[in-house]
Amino acid sequence: MLFATERMSQREDPELAALRLAAHAGLVIADARRARRWTLRDLARRSGLALSSLHAVEHGRPATLGTYAAIAFALELEPRLDLIDPRKRSASGRAEDPVHAAMGEMLAARLAGHGFPVSIDEPYQHYQFAGRADVLAWDLEARALLHVENRTRFPNLQDAVGSCNAKRRYLQAVVAERLGIRGGIASVTNVIAGLWSSEVIHIARIRSASFSSVCPDDRSAFDAWWGGSTPATGATSAFIFLDPISTATPRRPAFVGLEQVLPGSIRPRYRGYADAVEALRRQGSM
Repeated sequence: MLFATERMSQREDPELAALRLAAHAGLVIADARRARRWTLRDLARRSGLALSSLHAVEHGRPATLGTYAAIAFALELEPRLDLIDPRKRSASGRAEDPVHAAMGEMLAARLAGHGFPVSIDEPYQHYQFAGRADVLAWDLEARALLHVENRTRFPNLQDAVGSCNAKRRYLQAVVAERLGIRGGIASVTNVIAGLWSSEVIHIARIRSASFSSVCPDDRSAFDAWWGGSTPATGATSAFIFLDPISTATPRRPAFVGLEQVLPGSIRPRYRGYADAVEALRRQGSM
């Protein structure tokens, strides 16, 4: 249950690797606890561990093997050197993320419904930088581009920020050349779409300066795309919280902006990743 046996880069610092694995284990433990609808006090009573220790573990602080084993037994999970989380694993061993896929499907359907060409998981390379764009939409006449990076969680905020910054810097030039847009792209809307969960909201609030620095703009440019039009010229970067299962009614919007969530007045749609997976199952999307 508790330890990832992910392949480690030979150049990765062992201490950083340990912190990364502890963070990942903490997220899995929190998912398992929330799936059982337990509070931290419930888990503390069942595991015999202090409330403060469990809080630290769920927030990524490394713990002893004994601590992880006690948590595993309390959650009725088998402790072993593998990490089982709500994501599936394909026959090839690659992790599959049904919630991430649902976010992409929802955005693609909405944008294509407005007549925009859409690409999912679009590969790009700019010299040594290479990656994939989760969702792209464009308007050749307006020379406008929308790039959405979907995130179901943030086990490593620095990695997420680095990836998004590289795409913001290089992606639009690659796409403009690929699409044959003369004069380049006049309007580019970069969006990080986080799952509308308490887990992601918590990270955004405790790292609000980082999120606001990377995504300093409001959601208005994305609102234009969502409504079927393109924004004016210029480049914007915004963060939204997205519900991939929402029917997007006025009383239940599909997304909200970072500026709406940080003050603390917006409630999460899901407690964590496991809740979103369960909602997809109930909907019949898995």
